[in-house]
Amino acid sequence: MRYDLQPLFFLTLLLCMGGVAFSQEQPSLRDRADELFRKYEYANAAALYVKLVDTKRPRLQDLERLGYSYVQMNDYESAENWYARVVEMAGSEAGNHLLYGDVLKANGKYVEAKQQLEEYARETGDAEAVAVAIAGCDSAVVWMADPTVHQLRNEGINTSLSEFSVFPIGDHVYYTGEPDGYMQGAGRYGWTGHSFLRVYTADRQADNTLTNSVLAIESLNNAPYHVGPVAANATGDTLYVTRTYPGKDGSITKEAGGKYRTQKLEVYVYTRLPDGTWSVEPFVYNNVSEYSIGHVALSGDGKILYVASDMPGGQGGTDIWYCERQGDGRWGEPVNAGGAINSAGDELFPNIGLENTLYYSSDGFAGMGGLDVFRSTGEKATWDKPENLRYPVNSSGDDFAYLTTYDGEEGMAGYLSSNRKDGKGRDDVYSFTYEKPKIIIILKGTTSDKASGERLPATIVTLYDGRREIVAKKNSYDAGAFEFILDGNRTYTVLGQKTGYHADSAKISTVGITKSDTLEVALLLEPVFEVGKTFELENIYYDFDKHNIRPDAAVILDELVRTMRDNPTLKIELSSHTDSRGSDTYNEALSQRRAQSAVDYLVSRSIARDRMVAKGYGETKLVNRCADDVPCSREEHQANRRTEVTVLAY
Repeated sequence: MRYDLQPLFFLTLLLCMGGVAFSQEQPSLRDRADELFRKYEYANAAALYVKLVDTKRPRLQDLERLGYSYVQMNDYESAENWYARVVEMAGSEAGNHLLYGDVLKANGKYVEAKQQLEEYARETGDAEAVAVAIAGCDSAVVWMADPTVHQLRNEGINTSLSEFSVFPIGDHVYYTGEPDGYMQGAGRYGWTGHSFLRVYTADRQADNTLTNSVLAIESLNNAPYHVGPVAANATGDTLYVTRTYPGKDGSITKEAGGKYRTQKLEVYVYTRLPDGTWSVEPFVYNNVSEYSIGHVALSGDGKILYVASDMPGGQGGTDIWYCERQGDGRWGEPVNAGGAINSAGDELFPNIGLENTLYYSSDGFAGMGGLDVFRSTGEKATWDKPENLRYPVNSSGDDFAYLTTYDGEEGMAGYLSSNRKDGKGRDDVYSFTYEKPKIIIILKGTTSDKASGERLPATIVTLYDGRREIVAKKNSYDAGAFEFILDGNRTYTVLGQKTGYHADSAKISTVGITKSDTLEVALLLEPVFEVGKTFELENIYYDFDKHNIRPDAAVILDELVRTMRDNPTLKIELSSHTDSRGSDTYNEALSQRRAQSAVDYLVSRSIARDRMVAKGYGETKLVNRCADDVPCSREEHQANRRTEVTVLAY
């Protein structure tokens, strides 16, 4: 359920989960994990399920719940690791291929996601159920290989909670967000434990930077449940505010042992009076007994009002509808905007740009993730075929509330909301610009086998920015070559991955480059399919006399996790080595603890323990002359302190 996106309904928790019956027996580890899972305490449940699955014959349900817990925590990387094991287990149902496909899609792995979706269709015979998702995977591969020139900036008003749906009026904006902590009158949403949404204002600079965020006036936020988003007329003296109906007319449903009331959304109209206060009245077409209505947008001349609603007579879930202003100033009855822009899925968050351009979000057409942003030209019920705005406007997450503040010959600027990976919070506000770069910086690279030097075509090459967000993704060509266009004054990481090889990466910087240029990089992938072959995990460091896994070492080990996950028959020895300083016995014990810690880390990230052997060699396999009592430099001793992987079976 998209609580983050202020959907056209929400669930109010009425009765908490019943406690575990007391008895003389203490609940088992699984009982405690299952109870936490039922209570939606997914992080705590996952910590217990990790212990339960660390066995030669883990239960399928434990693995399924562990993967699902990570999905609910929005940790799709971990969820992918566990679902990779789930679908390989005997008794795994077809629905797990669908869940795995969704997780892979959320991680931007569209080729692999398509394979899982196709497997679901093969096992169930229901190809129609995944046809749109498969088409989205195919399109996403093309779009990520050739991204648009949109530049996105995560705005400073964002927190670890949700902020979304910016609406500018002059030099300030309205937006919707979750208060940090308990706010008087806001209450808490039982599903998430966070405060109900409220309307905020912020100052808007000339470059669309947002600063000085504060809660909007009390009269806008004077409601018990969710408030927002906000839209306004051209002069800003009439506001249309989406709110959750506070009454008790919602239907009661049961789910996972809890009771929930489904609440509808409605629109309230605020009008500024001459004395500066606001009058408020419900929108004439609110009807909480039958449907929700919200997410208002006005045409440039103010004569047409667009809205999202699930009222009867639509194309599917939530559709875009419109009302026309009558001669007496009232709004006419809502009319469906038609099958060109509406689908069998959900259409939400409409905004109107220049020349009657409609921007809105939908999950009913081929797209990259959950909600994608689309554009169409027309008005009322006559629209052109909607166009996906592609990557990076759209991502593997939910992308919505796209709004333009400038659209001219020099380019375009505006705002976008998204829960894409590596943001600051649950939903974030991004400002964007769209303009052709003044200089062209090209990255040319090759992918090769590190052992033989032969080029490796069809290697998956991903370009990340300095925040580890995907900039572009493509396969290397037949000659093992690839190209990306880079922006100036930025840092990048380029990663090459191929089945049967350990990934290789390199860092690139365009900082200081002031004219068009071409940069070059060579990625050397280590083959892992040769039994007996040993390769070093570079830059695995431990604190002095310690064996715990540091955060910087975890990043390197995560690459090994991906190699093990993507090569499920691979078995390895993971060994640790020390330098010659210290006694032989001490060094052997320390290296064994370090090797075991590395194996334990991989187990916590989904790799079965019986695929790995931990071995500490101490100082018995030095790689240089630095034996006992031989004077050596710090760098020479460091060369002996290493972590290695040896292939035992493939």
